[in-house]
Amino acid sequence: MKVTVVGAGAVGTTCADNIARKELCEELVIVDIKDGYAQGKALDLTQTTSLLGFDTKITGSTGDYSVTAGTDVAVITSGVPRKPGMTREELIGINAGIVKDVAEQILKYSPNAIIVVISNPMDTMTYLALKSTGLPKNKIIGMGGALDSSRFKTYLSLAMGVSQGDLQANVIGGHGDTTMIPLTRLATWQNVPVSDVLSQEELEKVAADTMVGGATLTKLLGTSAWYAPGAAGAAVVEAIIRDEKKVIPCSVYLEGEYGQSDICIGVPVVLGKNGWEKVIELDLNDEEKAKFAKSAEAVRNMNNELSL
Repeated sequence: MKVTVVGAGAVGTTCADNIARKELCEELVIVDIKDGYAQGKALDLTQTTSLLGFDTKITGSTGDYSVTAGTDVAVITSGVPRKPGMTREELIGINAGIVKDVAEQILKYSPNAIIVVISNPMDTMTYLALKSTGLPKNKIIGMGGALDSSRFKTYLSLAMGVSQGDLQANVIGGHGDTTMIPLTRLATWQNVPVSDVLSQEELEKVAADTMVGGATLTKLLGTSAWYAPGAAGAAVVEAIIRDEKKVIPCSVYLEGEYGQSDICIGVPVVLGKNGWEKVIELDLNDEEKAKFAKSAEAVRNMNNELSL
């Protein structure tokens, strides 16, 4: 198997590091536009192989996509990261051109590749990648829900004092500070509803903290987070490469599911060797359905800023 990560910044390199350590592929390619940068990151990672015990071949490239030929899964992280006070929406004009060009370059040499989008605003960039490439919908996947759900579990575990590994908790909707929907009502701790453990006030705080999880880190770090986004991207790649049939919330193209069409937005999906293979339709109540519809409207408004 071969995986390409486009963008050798903090998120891309963290994603690549996780992929290499888990030996998800025999060959890993990192591409960046900055001269020598991807090669340097690839060499640095390669020098950890004997220390960490993996044998993945790692190659770097400055804008030459011919070395990515035969890629099975490509992860697009390239684009300008958020700065303090900047919304994901403000990145549309800057990152749209980058993501479109990268997707076209990947498919020029690997027409059968599955594309995982991390670049922000993630739902809109996923939609752009789908519409501009004409790939089957199952081969374009936005990572956002995997990251948001991980942050949801983090805040739940902190509030409850339990292991994140024992929690089942999903975030659906747009990957934005005001559009994501942490499903507190459906979250469980070893099949026990978390609402049996936490008060309504505590659950509301967990949801609020989750929604601004990215902005909180941007404020603290002065730029976008990278450990969790990189790990989330690698988790999506792992589910695909290993054909795990694992259910992970991701941004995918809907055609009637959850009452929405012609939109990429976060919902739980089954991931396997064919990309995303099935949408899992949760039994939402009226309030949750209303929130999802509002989230979809906001994502469509961002999509309208694209020049397709």
